Amino acid sequence: MTLPAYVLGAVIASFFGFAFHFWRGGNGWRMVLYQFLAWLGFWGGHWIAGALGWEFANLGALNIGLAIAGSWVSLVGGYWLSLMQPSN
Repeated sequence: MTLPAYVLGAVIASFFGFAFHFWRGGNGWRMVLYQFLAWLGFWGGHWIAGALGWEFANLGALNIGLAIAGSWVSLVGGYWLSLMQPSN
């Protein structure tokens, strides 16, 4: 992959992290969490799609379709886990 592909992937993942933060709200730490989860899910989805040979909505070297799906799965899962309260 080229540097522009990495930059485009980071911008797309950041957009989804900011959009999720705008939708669900929260403080600055939540925004950092959502950004991390969006990047982790995006690149994880891209990597898994490449490892399995799946192609869905490719954009150049990026497996954009499955990367976006991975980003959303990561964001929703992280949000759900962050709502859990420890029981004493």
